[in-house]
Amino acid sequence: MVIMSRIGKKPIEIPEGVDIKIDKQLITVKGPKGELSREFRPEIRVKIEAGKVFVSVKRQTKQSKAFWGLTRALLANMVKGVVDGYEKKLEIHGLGYKAKMEEEELVLSVGFTHFVKIKSPKGIKILVEKNIITVSGIDKELVGLIASKIRKVKPAEPYKGKGIRYQGEQIRRKAGKKVVTTTVE
Repeated sequence: MVIMSRIGKKPIEIPEGVDIKIDKQLITVKGPKGELSREFRPEIRVKIEAGKVFVSVKRQTKQSKAFWGLTRALLANMVKGVVDGYEKKLEIHGLGYKAKMEEEELVLSVGFTHFVKIKSPKGIKILVEKNIITVSGIDKELVGLIASKIRKVKPAEPYKGKGIRYQGEQIRRKAGKKVVTTTVE
């Protein structure tokens, strides 16, 4: 039985200015914006031919089809990251809700009695402009992780929409309590 992965069998084009090195189970991608490294599973084979990266299954296991597609997607994200980079934007909504950068820390004032501080890890850049927080970097996984950590501090609530949300995210609003008046006879 031959296992096929629709995502895994697609080759990854290597853009100009990108250098990819494979050393046993470690793959390193260097580009104009930086360098990323990642280990891949032993049942997966990665090879470079004619300016393209090909991912295939070396050893058949129950999960090899999933790891095949996953490895190909992660490699494609690494290549895109070192060429273009990734960014996520978050919006802060609410009266008195603020964010500012102090050295390498994002300081959030979102209705708590204390400030919430989130340290920016190496390779991630956080910018604050009015009520928009921009998280950018070359590692897609790390950019998404930091953006979700920031959002998790005060997610937008469904009654007034106050809190932190991704830019363009729609919050399903709920109706508040309804006052019912009764007449006494």
